[in-house]
Amino acid sequence: MKQALIVIDIQNDYFPDGNYPLWNAEKTLSHTEAAIASAIKQEMMIIYVQHIANPDKGASPFFNQGTTGVKLHPRLIAAAPHAELIIKRHADSFYQTNLDDLLQAQGIQELFICGMMTQNCVTHTALSKSAEKYQLSILADCCTTVDEMIHEIALGAISHRIALKQSTQAWF
Repeated sequence: MKQALIVIDIQNDYFPDGNYPLWNAEKTLSHTEAAIASAIKQEMMIIYVQHIANPDKGASPFFNQGTTGVKLHPRLIAAAPHAELIIKRHADSFYQTNLDDLLQAQGIQELFICGMMTQNCVTHTALSKSAEKYQLSILADCCTTVDEMIHEIALGAISHRIALKQSTQAWF
């Protein structure tokens, strides 16, 4: 079964010097780097998803085009510099992007999803109508949000539909 690791919105604005720092961002990034290294060893497709706020709607609190905050975190880029890149403007990484076309063209059948924010872009992508054709798992320790409670509530709520795995265990 062909697999892909989808890494959502690990962008500078979510870190301490950004416009919207998240709980546990550094640890989440470290776990994600380890997951990327494992994916590379397995010759798994790696896809980065980057959220860019819609400029037609005016300035956003974060992820504004042309800012340092909108850029993918440099450690993420270093982990897999040749990863595919999907640009999105909505919480669902499939919505109005070519993500599904890319996955279909590569014959991908199984997705491992991780990123920021757990209760928003991670869960919306995992629950997307377009994601239903794939076997899906969320790498729980490679996700974070504004605080631990919201992170845990979001994972608990989705766990009855989507498998939760840890990057520190055999996940592929």
